[in-house]
Amino acid sequence: MNYAGVIVNKTSINLDKIFTYRIPDYMQKNICIGCRVKVPFGKGNRSIDGFVLRLYDEINLNNKIKSIISICDNFPLLTEKDLNLIEQMRRRYLCTYLECIKVFIPTGLFNGMKDKSEIRLYKGDNLTGRFLKEPYMSIYDIVSNYEGIYTKNFMSKKYNLSLSSINTMIKHGFIITEKKVVSRYDKNKYEVYSRKKLNYEQEKAVKSILNSKKSEFLIYGVTGSGKTEIYMHIVDEMLLEGKDVIILVPEIALTPQMVERFKGRFGNNISVFHSKLSKGERYDEWMRIKRGEIKVAIGARSAVFLPFNNLGMIIVDEEHEESYKSDSNPKYNVREIGRMKCNEYNCKMVLGSATPSIETYSRCKTGDIELIKIKNRADGASMPEVKVIDMREELLNNNNSMFSKALYDLISDRLNKKEQIILFLNRRGFSTFVSCRKCGYIFKCNNCDISLTYHHDIKKLVCHYCGSKINVPKVCPRCGSRYVKYFGIGTEKIEREVKKEFPQAKVLRMDFDTTRTKHSYENIYNIFKNHKADILIGTQMVAKGLDFSNVTLVGVIAADLSLNLPDFRSAERTYQLITQVSGRAGRGSKQGKVIIQTYSPENYSIKYAAAGDYEDFYEEEISIRRSMYYPPFSNILLINMSSKNENILIKNIQRIAILLKNKLADHDKIEVMGPCPCIISKIKEMFRWQIMIKGKIDLDIAQNVKKTVYNLIKDVYSDIKISIDINPNSTI
Repeated sequence: MNYAGVIVNKTSINLDKIFTYRIPDYMQKNICIGCRVKVPFGKGNRSIDGFVLRLYDEINLNNKIKSIISICDNFPLLTEKDLNLIEQMRRRYLCTYLECIKVFIPTGLFNGMKDKSEIRLYKGDNLTGRFLKEPYMSIYDIVSNYEGIYTKNFMSKKYNLSLSSINTMIKHGFIITEKKVVSRYDKNKYEVYSRKKLNYEQEKAVKSILNSKKSEFLIYGVTGSGKTEIYMHIVDEMLLEGKDVIILVPEIALTPQMVERFKGRFGNNISVFHSKLSKGERYDEWMRIKRGEIKVAIGARSAVFLPFNNLGMIIVDEEHEESYKSDSNPKYNVREIGRMKCNEYNCKMVLGSATPSIETYSRCKTGDIELIKIKNRADGASMPEVKVIDMREELLNNNNSMFSKALYDLISDRLNKKEQIILFLNRRGFSTFVSCRKCGYIFKCNNCDISLTYHHDIKKLVCHYCGSKINVPKVCPRCGSRYVKYFGIGTEKIEREVKKEFPQAKVLRMDFDTTRTKHSYENIYNIFKNHKADILIGTQMVAKGLDFSNVTLVGVIAADLSLNLPDFRSAERTYQLITQVSGRAGRGSKQGKVIIQTYSPENYSIKYAAAGDYEDFYEEEISIRRSMYYPPFSNILLINMSSKNENILIKNIQRIAILLKNKLADHDKIEVMGPCPCIISKIKEMFRWQIMIKGKIDLDIAQNVKKTVYNLIKDVYSDIKISIDINPNSTI
């Protein structure tokens, strides 16, 4: 092959095309599709990274063609299967080649990251002549006793020895230095998690998955039904066949518990891959898999792209979770990538959830996915008793606290019995917003169109979008009144109230603010697991993935919060959150109880969640989706545009909307809505507007929409940011 088609490491959408380079003669035996190369680019011929996507014998180009400078690695980073997926993703998610390539390779590779290595010291020749004296004899003895001691500087400091004497011994061969690659992976020892005997429903599920000719399955099992044990048995079978396995969990549910169980069962030769790893750790895990040292990986969304060569199974736990959809380019959905990989690798995908997404369950109804139901909890545990409390009646009974009488009494009872409690609120902070009681002014972020949240621990108002903080104003900037008051509740406020009402209780809080550091989530988990705390308060981090046998009470403080969002998925999310957090109660031998506090007890999502009735919830929700022509009956294409210059933004998005409405007018199954300001119309000083297209949008229509948008704003591209998302998590 004489020429290569290369994608260059440039993010501009105008450079999203394959550039042709000449392959020097000496390089032709080593170059291959998928390898990373250095190429000259631009007028100054600056050397930049590129990826070989094509190889040609001849080309029809008359202009002078530049030559590849060098090959960067001694192996191709991308396989032919990867490149097939990249082509599909670029078209499906309306993004660039480079954006797709970057999810397949480890973070930091462009910065020249290599294996971490250390110089280690070993015993060399026996001492002779003038070296049979101090300090040489002491140095030799230490190295002899601790072969593999690392670095001469470490040895010099630790044993207070002369560095020049150590260097002299190295020079004469009495000490040998050797470069050793050091792996930055988790080497902790985990408690052995023995293989359990499956019950009838679990055994049937495993056999169905392994023996079926279908490639995609949904394990729809109640909370506590033992889905993790099913996954482990499937992994066992795959390993016996020499196959690789990827297990995906939501980022917020990448709990130490899941890692504990898999590493306790399969040992340290499991790769753990998630966003809390450093760049070096992510690189090491990726390389271990690329070299074939690892057969099983467990991780968050991006782990679906890990470079396994002999993939047999992809398992997606809690498949309904929003975190499986990327909100940055490429805006992929893990379930869709899983299907693409199943086609490429001829493997299978297992989805698991107690609250499946509406889209997934509808595909079960049509027969695209094989449905496997598990109706009972493992080990004979019973489902918790659920009670819905109408908080309007609590107010009529002069109860103005955040705890209903029923919840207060049960917290007291469980504390007396030394049982544990989880309190759930899907909002962090101390209060929802701060306003003036006299004129109604609400304190908002200067950079974002969003109210500020009061955080009691730092005594400041915080924006949950841009992170800016201000001191709490003592007077209203509008009317000068001193009647400034906090409204609403957050997890921090619940924590304070619990400590006030139950001073004897040991309380933990798990939300974004308390889990920022690398091991904070794990530390909170271990404290609660070891019964060193009585009450765990948290956001949706506590709603899933936790299995504590001593938790017998779950309190949902305000079930309405997610229900009131202006989004067509709000009822589905409310049902899922309530059901998932309720499932944390009574997972051991003790009966569990759940209290759901709400101002909307008549809402169907709350009623069905309390009853544990997914089927009836699905039927009601799918009928609404059908009548409103929302997914899964249509696709949604959301165009978000943002700019610091509001006039330029409005002018251009209006031009785009007019043109799109004219272009799509002949499609009677497609509706163009907007343009209009986003619900949150300003974030980080950027004004935000959107257009929503709903209907039978195929890939060709989506590509034409993308082309129309970018062509119209090419003159003001530097002033406007564009996001185009197919079936986004949220339309807010």
